[in-house]
Amino acid sequence: MLSSATDSKPPRGDVQIIRNEGDVEQGLSELLRLDPRLSVVAADAGPLPLRLREPGFAGLAHIIVSQMVSRASAEAIWRRMLPADGELTAESYVMLHDEAWREFGLSRAKATTLSGIATAVAAGHLDLTALSVLPPGEALHALTTLKGVGPWTAEVYLMFCCGHADIFPSGDVALQNAVAAAFGLAQRPQAKALAAMAEAWSPWRSVAARLFWAYYAQKLGRGLVPVA
Repeated sequence: MLSSATDSKPPRGDVQIIRNEGDVEQGLSELLRLDPRLSVVAADAGPLPLRLREPGFAGLAHIIVSQMVSRASAEAIWRRMLPADGELTAESYVMLHDEAWREFGLSRAKATTLSGIATAVAAGHLDLTALSVLPPGEALHALTTLKGVGPWTAEVYLMFCCGHADIFPSGDVALQNAVAAAFGLAQRPQAKALAAMAEAWSPWRSVAARLFWAYYAQKLGRGLVPVA
């Protein structure tokens, strides 16, 4: 499960970083000022979770493992992937034998993605922790150039591992449905349209995403979240 990590690297330049529950509360307060319509959404959503885990290979790997499978399946795969000491690192992953992914229950596509990331990190070509202090656009570019890492994966990693405050995964179907329900739209907005709507919530779009995920869980009766 995601833990409430509180000691992310401090922001550099204009990069706003969420480190603790107080930052989420500040972001929500700013959002309600920027867009008063969100007051009703916040009242229905209830408390917003922090949901941070440490940046690094394990955090990104967990997001990738959890995609497109049930929570139970993802957790079973993750338990099989963890070494005896309980710490999955890029260095330990690249030392696995070639067929280990089959034993874990990974798909070939996910195994290929994880191997590529682990190799890049272990070789010193990729610093996943340093993405915490890069501007969001640069950090997203660095991740999406990796084979198998799409915008959603990159955005969720930057939000929940690096603590970036101004990320909104507009391609997330739960967010699209939540915004449609909250604002009484006839149909859910597609990614491009939702991204344009979310511009109004900058520089706290990551808190807006938390808000609409919480609203989705409360009002639409779904417990879906982007990562476990």
